[in-house]
Amino acid sequence: MGLRDPVRMLVIDAANVIGSRPTGWWRDRPGATRVFTERVRATVTAGRLGPPVTIVLEGRARAGADEADVDGVKVVHAPGEGDDTIAALAEANREVVVVTADRALAERVSAANAEVVGPSWLLERLVD
Repeated sequence: MGLRDPVRMLVIDAANVIGSRPTGWWRDRPGATRVFTERVRATVTAGRLGPPVTIVLEGRARAGADEADVDGVKVVHAPGEGDDTIAALAEANREVVVVTADRALAERVSAANAEVVGPSWLLERLVD
């Protein structure tokens, strides 16, 4: 799937993307979230992703990254289900691209005219 140009906002379903690879993330959700957030910020700083980027965190993963807007990457703590927060962002903004493999979420955000790309699209772009 191609991306619309320009991308006004990239919204990342962090739980879905982090959980897409068997890296042992489940043993330390906050640690995996911290590393993932650092990699996304480094990728934006390196110019491999354009800002703004929003990372949505839910549950225990919220302990891994404070809510902040740093280097073009905003971390948002979902008060409940991350999917609800992501869907609300897609509805409230134009030209949103959502990174997720969650089919139900993809249907919800597509109904709001957001574009959906899978976790591998993002993971292939992240700097180490």
